[in-house]
Amino acid sequence: MSYDDRPFDADTDVPEEEQPPPRRTLVRGRGQVDAEELLRRVSDLVAAARPMPLSASAMINKEEVLELLEEAIERLPDELREARWLRKEREEYLAKMRADGDEITDAARARAEQMVQRTEVVKAAEHRARRIVESAEAEARRLRLECEDFCDQKLASFEIVLERTLKLVASGREKLQATNLAQPEPEPALEAGAADEAFFDQDRP
Repeated sequence: MSYDDRPFDADTDVPEEEQPPPRRTLVRGRGQVDAEELLRRVSDLVAAARPMPLSASAMINKEEVLELLEEAIERLPDELREARWLRKEREEYLAKMRADGDEITDAARARAEQMVQRTEVVKAAEHRARRIVESAEAEARRLRLECEDFCDQKLASFEIVLERTLKLVASGREKLQATNLAQPEPEPALEAGAADEAFFDQDRP
């Protein structure tokens, strides 16, 4: 059987864009962590760095810090994609519930036209359809609120992560500037003319 002839499987034949995005893993076997955890590691590295003698600077592993920061930056889009995927799932669920409600309502109306005399049956069907629609709308509202809360929490977490990243970058730049200022500048060499004038010749009138 070819790929096109096999029966459709709703559990496996889901378009790739409708599936939740894969989570990236850290290099060197660190496992799956979020951006906030990575930034905590950077903060721990900076806090545990060995201070330089007679200076406010500290010695840190530049390669390890840059690796953690780059991985944290790469993790942010994954979490954003997860939030968008959750919102899409909520919208699809709401659309399905509305379609089911419309289908039941249409079926009830068609049956009411065929069975005019059986008004009680028609009323019961319409009442059931209204209850299903109301239940679907209530569920949709609940999902919308949960999605909004989830997105708000993620955005708040991203804001904290970005603020910490900016603070870490600013702290690193200050330390680099302090290191450069602590190094003495070389004395400028005397020009040729100035050197001749500075040399004392007792035979010169």
